[in-house]
Amino acid sequence: MFPDFHYLFRFLFNIDLPGLSLVKTFGFFVAMAFLAGAWVLAKELRRKKDQGLFQPEIITEETGKPATTAELVWMAVLGFIVGFKVLGLIGEASVVSRDPIGYILSVQGNILGGLALAAVFTYSRYSAKKKAQLPVPKKQKLAVYPHQRVADIIFIAALGGFGGAKIFNAFESWDDFMADPVGNLLSPSGLTFYGGLIVATVALYIYARAKKFSFAHLCDAAAPALMLAYGIGRLGCQFSGDGDWGIYNSAYVTQADGSLSPATPEQYDSTVRMYPQVFLDRNDKQITPSRYTPAPGWMPDWLYAQNFKHNVNNDGIPIAGDKGEYNHVLPAGVFPTSMYEAVVCILLFAVLWSIRKRFKRPLQLFGVYLILNGLERFIVELFRVNYKYDWGFIQPTQAEIIAGSLIIAGILLFLFYKPKQLSQDGRVDQEAL
Repeated sequence: MFPDFHYLFRFLFNIDLPGLSLVKTFGFFVAMAFLAGAWVLAKELRRKKDQGLFQPEIITEETGKPATTAELVWMAVLGFIVGFKVLGLIGEASVVSRDPIGYILSVQGNILGGLALAAVFTYSRYSAKKKAQLPVPKKQKLAVYPHQRVADIIFIAALGGFGGAKIFNAFESWDDFMADPVGNLLSPSGLTFYGGLIVATVALYIYARAKKFSFAHLCDAAAPALMLAYGIGRLGCQFSGDGDWGIYNSAYVTQADGSLSPATPEQYDSTVRMYPQVFLDRNDKQITPSRYTPAPGWMPDWLYAQNFKHNVNNDGIPIAGDKGEYNHVLPAGVFPTSMYEAVVCILLFAVLWSIRKRFKRPLQLFGVYLILNGLERFIVELFRVNYKYDWGFIQPTQAEIIAGSLIIAGILLFLFYKPKQLSQDGRVDQEAL
């Protein structure tokens, strides 16, 4: 695994560049997921605008005014924060690389760097405004379409998504949350996708209503983007080894040097007895379930089991003789569900992208997305370890409950949703949505 780019470059090019440890693999893939999603979303929103499915919001913009005190103060604060943190990060790179998020949220930094950047930012804003200043400021009306607000949409989705993911994860791992509520909420790990999807959807509904554009068409435009972003994000989980893997495959155990090799059920049981705490499910307080599934001779073992050597959370057991920062490996193979999801969701993105122009009724494409997403997650839950709710006759996980709900919601949207006013060419009265 590659918890950061230091490990990645060392593996690919046999080059040891410790400074690259500042670039975390999972964070890189999350950034790529947002960029890819933003590109797809902007392209779809622009296409729908050309179809006449969006009406612009008319705003009034005043130009030629000098910089206000509030603008200069804000730029000074922003410049100080950037300089304080970034220059401090450069000066303490070897220390910060161990916990970048902790550093960002701390009071550590470079005061002189902060003051210098505050002065630069403030002067830059003042100078730019001075050059554009007119004797008499003028007002002009601008038509703003949803595709021009993609940056706002992505920011709201990211903020709501992260908050919802942490909140739902707290319910899913309640004991860990109660042991350290603040640390759990601020930690970059422990994210529940469906919690993020639900909260981000609510936030974007409020935003769409405030900006007076169709939330239904926004959902359709976002469907392929969501699937692609999720698939890329799961690649980050896979390559960093962030803990989002499946149950143990008892056909494989880890050797002293960290390599994975085939094993008998007796060898797996012996490994469990050797490391009982590692195999203990922190939610159920019992040994994590496993499944004996050796790979067929014509398929590679890594498709069936991986032990996530050098994983970013240092889960598992120490690797003999490894003194590095990320020196742990799982004692037995697990099903690499993050890899499964990444491949499947990127393929499902291709499906959604190829059929997106075939639907005339709003929310039909989004309904298909909900069905496909729910089915994919419901199936992968068969191979994952999560807290189960005891409903007597069944014990579903949180993800299974939400996935089932999304499948039902998707079917209802696809079959039965009809806007109040729908013309023959598929255009919808904005107020109807």
